[in-house]
Amino acid sequence: MGLFSSLSLERMDDLLLVELEDLYDAEQRLTKALPKMAEAASSAKLKKAFKDHLEETKEHVVRLEKAFKILGQDPTSTKCEAMKGLIAEGDEIMSAEGENSVKDAALIAAAQRVEHYEIAAYGSVRTFAEQLGHSELATLMQRTLKEEGAADKKLTQIAESSVNKTAAKL
Repeated sequence: MGLFSSLSLERMDDLLLVELEDLYDAEQRLTKALPKMAEAASSAKLKKAFKDHLEETKEHVVRLEKAFKILGQDPTSTKCEAMKGLIAEGDEIMSAEGENSVKDAALIAAAQRVEHYEIAAYGSVRTFAEQLGHSELATLMQRTLKEEGAADKKLTQIAESSVNKTAAKL
């Protein structure tokens, strides 16, 4: 994310806005990537997890738009280089040849990298909002943070209960 390249971060409010712009781009990118990941997955549970998270991700975009409004800003995005890179890694996995269960394990690993990025970003934004007295915005970000954590746990459960076990037998 060219986060700090041409910006002036004089106040914490500036940082909060920049981080929201980054997340807004990240979530929009993810709404385009998740349907492809669901299509590429061979595990029914993994397909469903990706489809379910797509619906949550659409809600995350709506929450971010509400966050901008709380701050009196129009929703805008700054290119999220991190998400762009994480999605590119996922694209490589989807185009790879190989055993379905191994590819599913790789898709889970890629998706969990995305979740961990989002968990870090939403946690930071929530904390910034709390520090700045934006309690409504902090509550919105906490809801999303909780959902991102749940998505990560669901992916772990799918990996440990079936996908990785099947892949390990090859």
